[in-house]
Amino acid sequence: MSTTIIGFPRIGEHRELKFITEKYFRQEIAQKELLAAAKDLRAKHWKIVKEAGITEIPSNDFSHYDNVLDAAVLFNIVPQSVQALDLTDLEKYFALARGYQGEKGDVRARPMKKWFNTNYHYIAPAIEKDTEIKLAGHKIFDEFQEAKDLGIITRPVLVGPFTLLQLTEFEDGVTAADVAASLVAAYGQVFAKLAELGAEKIQLDEPSLVKDLTAEEKAFFLNIYQTLLADKKGLQVLIQTYFGDVRDIYTELTNLPVDAIGLDFVEGKETAALVATGFPADKTLYAGIVNGKNIWRNNYEKSLAILEAIPAQNLVLTTSCSLLHVPFTTANEEFEPAILNHFAFAVEKLSELRDLDAIRKGQGDAALAANKALFALERVGKDKALEERLAGLTDADYTRLPAFAEREAIQREKLQLPLLPTTTIGSFPQTKDVRSTRLAFRRGEITEAEYDAFLAARTDEWIAWQEEVDFDVLVHGEFERNDMVEYFGQNLSGYLFSKNGWVQSYGMRGVKPPIIWGDVTRLNPITVKWSSYAQSRTNKPVKGMLTGPVTILNWSFPREDITIKESTLQIALAIKEEVLDLEAAGIKIIQIDEAALREKLPLRRSDWYSEYLDWAIPAFRLVHSTVAPDTQIHTHMCYSEFTDIIPAIDNMDADVISFEASRSNLIILDELKAQNFQTQVGPGVYDIHSPRVPAVEEIEHTITAILAKVPKEKVWINPDCGLKTRGERETKESLIHLTQAAKAARKEL
Repeated sequence: MSTTIIGFPRIGEHRELKFITEKYFRQEIAQKELLAAAKDLRAKHWKIVKEAGITEIPSNDFSHYDNVLDAAVLFNIVPQSVQALDLTDLEKYFALARGYQGEKGDVRARPMKKWFNTNYHYIAPAIEKDTEIKLAGHKIFDEFQEAKDLGIITRPVLVGPFTLLQLTEFEDGVTAADVAASLVAAYGQVFAKLAELGAEKIQLDEPSLVKDLTAEEKAFFLNIYQTLLADKKGLQVLIQTYFGDVRDIYTELTNLPVDAIGLDFVEGKETAALVATGFPADKTLYAGIVNGKNIWRNNYEKSLAILEAIPAQNLVLTTSCSLLHVPFTTANEEFEPAILNHFAFAVEKLSELRDLDAIRKGQGDAALAANKALFALERVGKDKALEERLAGLTDADYTRLPAFAEREAIQREKLQLPLLPTTTIGSFPQTKDVRSTRLAFRRGEITEAEYDAFLAARTDEWIAWQEEVDFDVLVHGEFERNDMVEYFGQNLSGYLFSKNGWVQSYGMRGVKPPIIWGDVTRLNPITVKWSSYAQSRTNKPVKGMLTGPVTILNWSFPREDITIKESTLQIALAIKEEVLDLEAAGIKIIQIDEAALREKLPLRRSDWYSEYLDWAIPAFRLVHSTVAPDTQIHTHMCYSEFTDIIPAIDNMDADVISFEASRSNLIILDELKAQNFQTQVGPGVYDIHSPRVPAVEEIEHTITAILAKVPKEKVWINPDCGLKTRGERETKESLIHLTQAAKAARKEL
């Protein structure tokens, strides 16, 4: 027996990679300094994993932005528009991720999509007709050699060829089958080079195998691997899966001439049953037994029972997925021991693997006893009143009246908005002074009155600016909010907040998910104060801005002692109270963001409704079901693939839905049209996750494309997401261009 992990967090214990990379983006340091800092960080992480007693250590799980992007660059899967730029390799890499706008050209960023059922985002590769797939990069080799120089022979990690092609977009006239042979040949070159450097194993990540697979997809996967494995260049090959089970291809997978297979025993509902049917004696099973996505301590007795039932002769204990999805360490937290003892972040999960390994070897009695004692404790009691409220809900509580068409007419008369109304998604730039003033207030360095005066001044400034550039529906800017989930959680019972629990979301962007510790209820009004203040400063409508219950749950670390459905409905009742208070305060447009609706959608289509949508969509309806017909309910969704759940989204019964569309070329609009989508829509007309400023003509072109597919009465004009992370200059320039483009489009209608 031995232990390993699938991957380790890369932004650093104190987000070192984020801060040094942002300095590079601001041109405060040179490329050389960025690369040196990243190298130091990798060495630190390898040392942590090694000293924790993990016997197989991965490499190439580090990335400057995204591992899928790394694989694309490794194999020269780079669009010609970026290849042609007179930039360094690293600058081209970041141009793919963030776009580039400067003296050497102007290119948009590649689409950014959710990584399976997580809040991590990957950059979608693109293969064009003239793409020459070949081994072009060297990162995987450089990092293996770095570790080797430190005395550590690592197991390099690489996105597998099947999953890479599944996540890739293809120019018309090109298919995955067309490029498979050249891609497999390039992977073979990677094998050869790693073997030459002294590598013994390689990990190929194939999470796409846990999804529903057609007969054609299975045949394609097997053809790829039968070719690739015909000559492994002396390497042992591990096919690693995660986020579910491989029920569609288990037999064929285990019959391949691979050396090891990694299976998820946490999210894989059928993994234990599949393995119970038999596992080849000539292969090693990497058993994902420690949850890589949640922060609760592993229950050793339950894990040991699963491990004891595994018939594999050769077993390696590992995490269910990469530890990229959890914070770095609990060592930097300030929870009292009675709370902290229940949590395991990435570093602590290394110890859990070591404990389980020791217990199975008869050497971990003390660790097992301590773990049993922890799980014998009654952690939280139940809120009986909340339990009764939930039990008393009926179908009427999830139904808004009158029907959408009647509400739409009432709202049009009430709000008197022009065609193509303009708005933003909610947040405005949280500049250094906003963050420092909030921190000063939290530390007690300024009074509440001083803090409120600052927030009022900033809100006044942006309300006046929105009026000046003639937005139709305004927002207050959310300067009082640190995060769209944590801010709400701070006003709800049952929530805990880490000090340094940062998790990578995309690129260098980190989020700090709060922890659902117990039952959730609203403690007091959350948003009414600043929404009402902003509305008092203008005659135009100001949107109330809320985060929806599904997103609050999905962007928190959920409890494991009750279902996520029960937790979500608790949150829904709390947000419902907030909606009604906003309405009572005179806010006539209320946006309830469900940015993460898709995040916990089961990866298998057969489970979509029975395990998720049948309660997630009603949870959203519960929040707004009792507002008046003339109160307009908006929602927002970002960076997920929604085209296949359009009917469910329409069933949310919102009045207006805005969504990311700029990086995906408005593909979702075709499906909206095909499904006769009734809700008004605001497809994002420019990409806020890139620093480039779109020209007026560019936005006009996008609006024209939208109007070709959506009736003009149904269209709103907005960016594709909130503007919290952008700078003021680029934000104002982009939004001025947006309003100018919208006015130009109106003149043509």
